[in-house]
Amino acid sequence: MRDLLLEASGLHSYYGASHVLRGVDFAVREGEAVGLMGRNGMGKTTLIRTMLGIVVARSGTVRVRGHDTTGWPTFRIARHGIAYVPEGRGIFPNLSVLENLEMAARPAPDGRRDWTVARVLETFPRLAQRLAHGGAQLSGGEQQMLTIGRALCTNPSLLILDEATEGLAPMIAKEIWRIVGEIRGAGIATVIVDKNYAHVTAITDRNVVLVKGQVAYACDSATARADPGALAAYLGV
Repeated sequence: MRDLLLEASGLHSYYGASHVLRGVDFAVREGEAVGLMGRNGMGKTTLIRTMLGIVVARSGTVRVRGHDTTGWPTFRIARHGIAYVPEGRGIFPNLSVLENLEMAARPAPDGRRDWTVARVLETFPRLAQRLAHGGAQLSGGEQQMLTIGRALCTNPSLLILDEATEGLAPMIAKEIWRIVGEIRGAGIATVIVDKNYAHVTAITDRNVVLVKGQVAYACDSATARADPGALAAYLGV
């Protein structure tokens, strides 16, 4: 069995008096792709932000490769090979495409440089055509490509994608899914949050569904594809 890369145990998180996460357990192994699902407001982004130290857990533990990272600052967790593509993208609008990529470029903790700026531009040919454009000049789809490309420039062991296709035109979303599949094929562990569970389960190994801040359902993707109604019961409107 592959080694655990990221593990959360018994996480409880709050926003003020609002109890959002209620004892969540979650794990990702080396090279594994996990879908994190749930309706809006069920705690998906809060779980991600808590594991990354952006939200401070009230109780519970987070481990990265066996190291207890609970309470660590986010930058220190990121240096252990975790990259985050947040909902809303978070690019630097006043920097060019090339500057956005170069400012993030660094080797992995073990010194690997599998993902150079050149490789990212090969993966995202649209960006190669817009190197001098400012981030604010890009379309929504191009901004998403830039955000993913910038994350890859850190040579992560784990890439977390939060609503990577949200608000994108169908053709652009299809391109993003192709790229996510390519990343998956390159052996990078991934956590994918997206409302399109058919696309998610086509890429992931297994899936976890949150309901009101708790794990309500978990299954491998082969099971989810064979019985899509099981996921729909938790995710349908």
